[in-house]
Amino acid sequence: MNEDYLHYLWKFQKLNPSLLQTTEGENIVVKYVGIHNQNAGPDFLESKLIIGNTEWYGSVEIHVKASDWNKHKHQYDKAYNNVILHIVYENDTVIKNSNGELIPTIELKTIIDKAEYKKYLYFIQNGLKITCQRQIKEINSFTINSWIERLSITRLERKTARIETTLKQYKGDWSQTLLHYLLRYFGMKVNGEAMEVLAIKTPFIILQKEHNRLFSLEALLFGQAGFLNTNEIADTYFINLRKEYLFLKQKYGLSSMNLVNWKFSKLRPPNFPTIRIAQIAQLLHANHHLFSFIRDFATIEDYQELFQVSTSKYWETHYIFGKEVEKTKNTVGKMLIQNIIINVISPISFAYGKSINDERYCNYATQLMAKLPAENNSIVNLWKDLGIKPLSALQSQGVIELYTNYCSSKKCLNCRVGIQILK
Repeated sequence: MNEDYLHYLWKFQKLNPSLLQTTEGENIVVKYVGIHNQNAGPDFLESKLIIGNTEWYGSVEIHVKASDWNKHKHQYDKAYNNVILHIVYENDTVIKNSNGELIPTIELKTIIDKAEYKKYLYFIQNGLKITCQRQIKEINSFTINSWIERLSITRLERKTARIETTLKQYKGDWSQTLLHYLLRYFGMKVNGEAMEVLAIKTPFIILQKEHNRLFSLEALLFGQAGFLNTNEIADTYFINLRKEYLFLKQKYGLSSMNLVNWKFSKLRPPNFPTIRIAQIAQLLHANHHLFSFIRDFATIEDYQELFQVSTSKYWETHYIFGKEVEKTKNTVGKMLIQNIIINVISPISFAYGKSINDERYCNYATQLMAKLPAENNSIVNLWKDLGIKPLSALQSQGVIELYTNYCSSKKCLNCRVGIQILK
């Protein structure tokens, strides 16, 4: 038995009302099923029931087995003391709350429609990447589009929670937080984590102090990244950069990363971490008040101009230290700029609006994505093949959220489309 299925049965009252009885034989009348809680705590909040001759108002908890209550340590948790009904598939033990009080229980094993459950199992076990891809054309576009719109906001809210954690780490410093996520996305999937470490080890305030001198910024960033930890490269630029870093390292009391954190294999040379770091140095040199772009509601065009940086001259003829190549202009591409606006600027704007209770920044975040074209990736293409074609980055973020947090984990009973099909 699947616990999500039990949630579905209760939430949409797919149970025969005449069969609702506690294990003690008391009739149950459902006045209000409650609010489905997706966070910590009981599964349904503010439920209203009549059990026997008594009206109850409180929470409902659902488990496959009654013993799961004890397995999850609810018997010690005061947050579960207001549970007025325990719904289980199999009542294999007696359970109590932290006050030692018995909790009314209903066992569903004998009253569930087995044929409906088999249909549900067949549906979610069909082996398709998107479980409902054969039936989704039967669902009206309003249901699909409104759900995708809601999920695009859900995705922003999830990113906001992560940003809030990072903000606490930086003691409320929005500029350092912005730098953290900028570096993360400049590193992309392969070097994203290493870039985050670089952000943590390199305080934004120090970079601001040195922003007037591009060479000093390069020395700080390459030095902190661990690229200057050797004296075996006989290259004038490298030697001078290393001297500058050793001076700055002592001046600011810094410690560098280990070079093994960085990956070059399977990357095109323009995406090498050395090139990305050089571009970041150029970005910070040209614009050291990056957060002001968010605070002042900069336009898409402003961001495109801001991030379309190249590198210093050395990196026009090098991809790594000490090895010269044919001259090229390593400018940040349009695709990366779009990804930064979607995954950094918009979520941080949304988080900032939430933190200062200013809806303008939350609206600004969604408007930025609504003005950008839809992303082009394997997940978005899956939906396009089914006739669902996002027209903006806001919509493509919604279908990505739908696939990654519902379809891929078969959470069809938490999805508006899945529920509509099953109903």
